[in-house]
Amino acid sequence: MKLAKWAHNLAESLLADHLPDRWAHSQRVYSQALALAPALGEDAGLLAAAAIAHDVGYAREAVDTGQHMIDGARYLRDVVGADPRLCSIVAFHTSSPWEAAELGLSEALEEFGPAEHELVDAITYCDLTSSPTGQLVDPAQRLVEVLDRYGPEHVVFRAVSAARPELLNRVERVQQRRAVTVQEGFS
Repeated sequence: MKLAKWAHNLAESLLADHLPDRWAHSQRVYSQALALAPALGEDAGLLAAAAIAHDVGYAREAVDTGQHMIDGARYLRDVVGADPRLCSIVAFHTSSPWEAAELGLSEALEEFGPAEHELVDAITYCDLTSSPTGQLVDPAQRLVEVLDRYGPEHVVFRAVSAARPELLNRVERVQQRRAVTVQEGFS
């Protein structure tokens, strides 16, 4: 969990003072990742680190392309020398491939590929069960909130609209994996 502690300190330094709601959201995403630890085994610490750092691309120090997933991954890779797997999870989280396509940034996203689907599913689950202010939320309701917040003319609206079925499939895969892990714990 050393990696998670390092990522926590970094994310806090970038988000807590200037983007307090984003920091609250990131902390809930982190706690959701910790809850998934039994289902992730040796990758639990990596997911926890990615969860707390997943939105560092919103920090003014990290903004480059305007796509926070790529910007965060580039900041982690280029500025602080983070683990490539951590950078990849941040780069591919939630609706990133769809948003990158909308913005003409698919090639930039590929700098961090290939995506590790199991970990991308997990961080997407954590992200979509966390409200913008750090409350637990139903993933379908979270997607509605995102669409309402951005509106139909925004790239995020278009990307999330296109990604919605796959995002909910990711959530379902994680929920199934958690159920199996819990069931195996009782065996």
